[in-house]
Amino acid sequence: MKKFTRLSMLLALSVALNVIEASLPLFNGYIPGLKLGLANIVTLFIIYKFSLKDAFYVGILRVFLVGILRTGLFSTTFFFSLSGVLLSIACMYLAKNLFKLSIIGVSIIGSIAHSIGQIITSILLLQMTSMIYYLPWLLLFSIPTGILVGIICKQLVKFYDEVLSFE
Repeated sequence: MKKFTRLSMLLALSVALNVIEASLPLFNGYIPGLKLGLANIVTLFIIYKFSLKDAFYVGILRVFLVGILRTGLFSTTFFFSLSGVLLSIACMYLAKNLFKLSIIGVSIIGSIAHSIGQIITSILLLQMTSMIYYLPWLLLFSIPTGILVGIICKQLVKFYDEVLSFE
């Protein structure tokens, strides 16, 4: 029950971060899909402190809840988010366990994978191969946003380990 409660709180936090981030004007929409990825702090944290299965559950539920609250369930944005989340979780897990990257490296990989997932989905869904031209810009911004998310998550993991080591 304790794990379920913690994951539920993390899900709520990830939805809240997503909603807050949506209100931040980042480059005024000049590059579609460009975001800081603050909700990925939660996803990365779950990969490190819980399990891959839990990360997928929370990531998918977050996309559904944000779809219901903001973007519309099964809208184009919903599918962009879903593909980004699924690919980024899989790649972050592999980067962590197979390649043994640091948490910041794992975060950068997740950020890059999220962008690639969105571009692939946009090409398939919208039948517009020209969407590939956004990829270099998204990848360029994936590095600093991945670093930011990784630094925050690293501190969160450290805090979690210190506080909960007494339980």
